[in-house]
Amino acid sequence: MTAHEAGDRPAKSRAEVRDIYEENAARFERFGWLEERLVGRYRERLFSRAEGRVLDVACGTGPNFAHLPERTDLVGVDLSEAMLRGAARTARDLDRDADLRVADAEALPFEDDAFDTVVSALSTCTFPDPVAVLREMDRVCAPDGRILLFEHGRSSVPALARLQDRFASRHFERMGCRWNQEPVDVVREAGLRVEGVRRDVLGLFTSLVVVPTA
Repeated sequence: MTAHEAGDRPAKSRAEVRDIYEENAARFERFGWLEERLVGRYRERLFSRAEGRVLDVACGTGPNFAHLPERTDLVGVDLSEAMLRGAARTARDLDRDADLRVADAEALPFEDDAFDTVVSALSTCTFPDPVAVLREMDRVCAPDGRILLFEHGRSSVPALARLQDRFASRHFERMGCRWNQEPVDVVREAGLRVEGVRRDVLGLFTSLVVVPTA
């Protein structure tokens, strides 16, 4: 039985996740152009909706920054200092101000309702407790704001989904990523309402617009 079928969610510790991304930060930055070619259009479609003060959770090396409207006030958090150094270079290249901080997504260092929009990309699959993180996103997002998530998950194509299942454990051990996780299920498990869902690339990528709780 696969992880998504059993409801068994493997997780590495926060320290292990941090170390993985510390070690791989240079590679993420070096191949950022390729990811942009592959999924940049989907980030743009979703994150161009952001308004006001924006929090980018697990911002990594800053691949979302170019897709956030220039008028927004950007704050980014990540566990990895190496990833944040890459994010600082990305912001500088874009001539964009960004308040970048090392922070644990399960305990965000912000007041309730501090942001108009919370965004995150390709991250809930690596959080040790994604439900706790989503509830933190909800806590810091204003009730009339939106949480915008761009995630990958189990393909809607059965043959590809089976292939993901076959190699899920190996990929998790290497990158701490549950690549056959179903993003919509995790959001609903957190008690949040999904306002909009769109799937792309054989169902591998999911864009979600999530409504914060009042």
